[in-house]
This record gives sequence, structure tokens and C-alpha cells, in this order.
Amino acid sequence: MVNANPRQLHLLETVRTRGSATVEQLAEMLGVTLQTVRRDVQRLADAGLLSRFHGGVRVPSSTTENLGHGLRESLHAAGKARIARAVAAQVPDNCSLILNIGTTTEAIAKALLQHRGLRVITNNLNVANILADNADCEVIVAGGSVRSRDRAIVGEATMDFIRQFKVDIALIGCSGIEADGTVRDFDLREVKVAQTIVSQAREVWLAADASKFNRPAMVQLAELAQIDRLFTDATPPAPFPELLDAAQVRCTIAAAGDIQDIETRTPT
Repeated sequence: MVNANPRQLHLLETVRTRGSATVEQLAEMLGVTLQTVRRDVQRLADAGLLSRFHGGVRVPSSTTENLGHGLRESLHAAGKARIARAVAAQVPDNCSLILNIGTTTEAIAKALLQHRGLRVITNNLNVANILADNADCEVIVAGGSVRSRDRAIVGEATMDFIRQFKVDIALIGCSGIEADGTVRDFDLREVKVAQTIVSQAREVWLAADASKFNRPAMVQLAELAQIDRLFTDATPPAPFPELLDAAQVRCTIAAAGDIQDIETRTPT
């Protein structure tokens, strides 16, 4: 994987947010020369992180492979941190949780370090390592095969382990939310575990930054109707507000300096 510098990460995040951009637009937005942009674009394209077209670049259209963990951790870091704080503000003390794989759930784990009386089940060794620093949190790690690239635990043994529990809240991430209302990811084994997590929770909270809307991925994890709450960092684009309303998903938008809570779920 390319070892991208901060400028290149900013360029990559800009293209991923917009979908595509010309070299001239990127130079203006980033405040650098055309030559610098072309050099950065070439490096990111050679690494398979961007696709070039005449005069510009776009997001690769792959639905089969996610970005590397280190790069995902760097991308949209500020938005993920805001999402994490918004989620943590809604998680009560003395409750049970499952946190799954992903850099956003790892950010949520960091935001939960001051909570008390939590019992957390996870198939993410990074989450377990973070929450181990909270002496008032019991961390239960699922068994299974450890995936070295991101310390995820997956497989049939993981699913069997999770089926033993029924938790108050499942906090899950995803790789994409498509315009048909499906929540998606790339790895079938990872998705199978996530589906098991969804089935073993009284409430399901999805944490997804704005880049996940309209991002294609191969495997369906869930439908929006299976989600109780969505936490994101910007107003979802069309048609997602209507989809969220139809699915009665409560949406919390953790924008910079402002948190908006949109209640779509019909009161009972």
C-alpha cells in the first residue's frame, strides 16, 4: 500500500467526497501547483486508489476490495471523531454493547473510555485493546480467525460465539450504503459476522461517515429497515433522507460545530 503523505490523503479524501475532480480543481482546492497535483495523482493511481481520465481523476469503481486499514483510518478522521463523540453521548452507562470491525467503531471505542459499567463484546482486536484501558469496562473478545491486515476476527467460530449473547446495542460500521437502501461491505466472512451481530442486538446503531453514501460494495450486510439509528457527519444526499424516513431510522448528523438529531421513527 502507498505510504501517502498528508497532502495526498487530503487529495484522496477530496476526490472520494466529490466522486471525481479535474486536475485544475484539485490544484485550486488544495492550493498547490498543477505539477504537484499531477505527481500526487500519478502516485495514487499507480497504487490503485484513484482512476485517471483525461484531465482528471475519479474514485475507482471496484465493488470487491476495500482500502487498507491504515489509509481508512486516516481518511475522514475528523468526521469519524465527531461521529464517535455523538455516539458516545447517546450510549448510557451500565449497558451491553457489541462493536464490530472498522475504523469508525475504533474511534467510538476511544470515545467510550470514560463510560462506566459497560460490557463490550467485540470481534475487533483494536477495539479490545483500546477499551482495555477503561478499568470500568468488561471487554469480551470473540473467538475465530484473526485477519492480520486489520486485526479483525472472523469465521464460523466468531458467529457461534456471538450467538451466545443478546446485547442492548450493536454499534456497527459499513463500507457503503447504496441508493436501494442496502448497507454493504466487501468481505463475505466479515459480513456474516456483522449479520450475526445485528440479529443479537435489541437496537442496531450504524456509524457511517458521509463518504459511505452511494459507495458500492459487493456484499449486503443489512437493509436500512434493520437499523434503528444512523450516525453520520453530514446531511445525507438524495435519495437517502426519504429512504431513512421510510425505514423509520433516526439520523444524527454530527456536523462540525453542530449536532442535528432527525427523528424519523414513529413514536410508540
